[in-house]
Amino acid sequence: MPWALPLRWSPWGRPGVKVLITAGVFVTTLWNLRFFLNPSKGSGEDSKHREPLVILVWEWPSKQVPNVSRDVCHELYSITGCQLTTERQLLHQADVVVFPHSRLQPGRDKLPKERLPGQNWVWVSLESPSNTRALAAWNKTFNWVMTYRQDSDIFIPYGKLVPNPSATVNIPAKTNLVSWVISNYHRTQKRAEVYKNLSRYLHVNIYGKANNKPLCKDCLLSTISKSKFYLAFENSIHRDYITEKLWRNSLLAGTVPVVLGPPRANYEQFVPADSFIHVDDFGSLEELATFLKTMNSSRYRQFFAWQRRFSVKLYTDWRERICAICTAYPRLPHGHLYSDLQSWFNS
Repeated sequence: MPWALPLRWSPWGRPGVKVLITAGVFVTTLWNLRFFLNPSKGSGEDSKHREPLVILVWEWPSKQVPNVSRDVCHELYSITGCQLTTERQLLHQADVVVFPHSRLQPGRDKLPKERLPGQNWVWVSLESPSNTRALAAWNKTFNWVMTYRQDSDIFIPYGKLVPNPSATVNIPAKTNLVSWVISNYHRTQKRAEVYKNLSRYLHVNIYGKANNKPLCKDCLLSTISKSKFYLAFENSIHRDYITEKLWRNSLLAGTVPVVLGPPRANYEQFVPADSFIHVDDFGSLEELATFLKTMNSSRYRQFFAWQRRFSVKLYTDWRERICAICTAYPRLPHGHLYSDLQSWFNS
């Protein structure tokens, strides 16, 4: 047999024992080196990390509960390793438990009796502090907060502008000057006072339950789009509290928003400065009315310059908001606890 290595006989009468032992040591060294270079491979900790993050929604934020039995985060939003569930019997498997404030009971009787080690609880709210009650009862309960506030652990805005290089300016045909959709009208609110004084100087087309002119879901944007301006008046004024009144009823509808809410500088953190009109820009509501009534078409078109670079993205699906927890999870402060939730939210 050409090129065959000569066999060496050992005292034990077996061929190549030394060669076999040397090869075995070499293989063993390589195997051990593998674990030295990758210490987490095959460990229980790494195995757990590769498992889907289980997010238990204790009670769904909206009345209609969607089917989340499938891998909805991946199917709908390309977020991998994220399992949503509403099955409370999976509490002991949950990495995160979500508690919408709108569904919290006045007491703790319907909440889990205890938090499991390593499990994090999230307080969720899209309402402003003015419309959020009984927060003091939930001190030292939640690890993370999930709100419209930019300084939240998980930030969930009502909408945002997303880059769109191929976008074009589209201004719908206009048949009237100003419109406003209002469902809950309370005279004590600042928006009611501002509207009352502004309406002395110009006509406002009012829709919604408050004026017995409700708009169907498919009629809303098409109706508002006929107005040159829309009163994007928030029901209360708080930092970052910028709702669908701006994103959907104004920008998406193709009208120029006249905003009443946090200061102009706060709005400019979300949208370009030349895309809206702020009530505070004027010394009086009469000046504002005159500005709206006398604006020429060239000046009006300038308010839509943002459309050349951006499109509006609305956040309307709670599944997308809750899936965002998985994206934020690696950078969230584990072990943190909000000792005074009310003080934080009112700050």
